[in-house]
Amino acid sequence: MSVSHAGTADERLLRSLFDDHAGPLYGYALRLTGDPGRAEDVVQETLLRAWRNPDVLADRPVRAWLFTVARNLVVDQHRARKSRPQETGDEALAVLPGDDEVERAVEKWAIAEAIASLRPEHREVLLETYYRGRSVKEASQILGIPPGTVKSRTYYALRALKLALEERGLAP
Repeated sequence: MSVSHAGTADERLLRSLFDDHAGPLYGYALRLTGDPGRAEDVVQETLLRAWRNPDVLADRPVRAWLFTVARNLVVDQHRARKSRPQETGDEALAVLPGDDEVERAVEKWAIAEAIASLRPEHREVLLETYYRGRSVKEASQILGIPPGTVKSRTYYALRALKLALEERGLAP
């Protein structure tokens, strides 16, 4: 028998198994699993095993063997699920922050830490000019220091902040 004839015989066997037994087998698997997707998988795996072991089918009633294999597959799947941690759905993942959110939070903490490491007068000047968006004149009035001092403290505060961020690997 040539290879092409063997392939044709295999195809005929599988087609015959499917045509004769897939419907009842699916109904049986669906009753066992309660899940249409899992039932389809069980039918597919059962027919695949029958196709791989055609000698077994010659010795016994085919449908009884197929139903036994299907039941064993369902039992094995159930045992496998019990032996590993319970799977969670996508709902649990939606609660977790994404990688970008975690990264931003870590960066914010590092920046806050870098700002906290500055001298108090440098922190005050950066807070007023950058975070509260005040002009040099407004910051000088609020801090009670001359505008020139606000400018020089801002300059030195930014240099110190850049160095603190570099030490934490956050500045280029």
